Amino acid sequence: MDDWLIDDDRLSLGRKSVLPGEGFFFPDSFEAEQAEAEARDILTDAGVVVIADPDADGLACTALIREAHGEGALLPAGPHELQEALAWTADYAEPDATVFVCDLCPDSESDLGALEDLTDHVERVVWFDHHQWTDELAALVDRAGVERTVGDSEEVCTADVALAELDHEFDEQYADLAAVTRDHDLWIREDPRSDDLADYSYWSEPEEYIETIDEHGPDLSEAVHEFIAEKRVEKEALVTKAVDRAELREVGEWTVGVTYGRCSQNEVAEALREQGADAAVIVKPAGSASIRGTETFERAHEVAQQVNGGGHPKAAGCKPDIYDDMLDYAHHWTTQGAVAKQAIVDAFKRLPEEDGEGVDTER
Repeated sequence: MDDWLIDDDRLSLGRKSVLPGEGFFFPDSFEAEQAEAEARDILTDAGVVVIADPDADGLACTALIREAHGEGALLPAGPHELQEALAWTADYAEPDATVFVCDLCPDSESDLGALEDLTDHVERVVWFDHHQWTDELAALVDRAGVERTVGDSEEVCTADVALAELDHEFDEQYADLAAVTRDHDLWIREDPRSDDLADYSYWSEPEEYIETIDEHGPDLSEAVHEFIAEKRVEKEALVTKAVDRAELREVGEWTVGVTYGRCSQNEVAEALREQGADAAVIVKPAGSASIRGTETFERAHEVAQQVNGGGHPKAAGCKPDIYDDMLDYAHHWTTQGAVAKQAIVDAFKRLPEEDGEGVDTER
């Protein structure tokens, strides 16, 4: 396949909106080999290791750990990469290392297949999070000897947990960083700096982001603000595309906004909320989807858990298990995620009813 076929820079905005980024077209096996080699380099000789989701919350945790311990080799890992990250750390970390796992919640027991190997190999494993854990997975992690602290997902982000649990007197800028990170991660949006942090963490490399917040805290620099402003031109155009193709569906007692596109899901969800949606489903060209709730729908994680995912009551992610070959992906792109949309809408329909106290009851 010619490189130019997947070159993002030559795609029109309309095509970029409905197709995945060029990284999608590299085989997982090729990326896995590269990722494992990079992990080996990161972990060799590291006394403190941080496995973290490379978003604003996970990277804020990394910055806090480095400030507290004077070091912290970062191994970035998204929710679907947790098993590999644990396995590589078990294989390549130093025996006397302390390992922190931050802002990651296992979706199933298979995500934890290498956990006992890790706890047997290293000196200490600490887990900070704020997502919704099942009792079974929590017990499995605890039995492995992990020091696990999970904050209330409606009150704190993982950076808040790290700030409280780490044995260190932090400067005020780190408390401010955690507060601004929480403002975005919990979708409070009362601090205008929080959107800047979230966008910059997405568009910059993890080490660049950590270096910036170590120097400036959540206020960033003028150069960074200029960079964000330039990137937001395309971001806003992609958001508009996704909002324009959205539809509102009545699903049981809720109005669910459903759309498709490569876009910033939070801004799309906010636009759909303003149109009357209780919840929003944003299906991505790469096959994953984001589910966002509101004050009238706080069960996003329950929907996601039915379709290979998890998360918070108001913010969750998933990737429906519906892609058997490239023809399925071709159908996904040309129908703008029709099968994935229906799988997630069906998950809304299967939610058990709640009683008057918010407790699930069978339909």
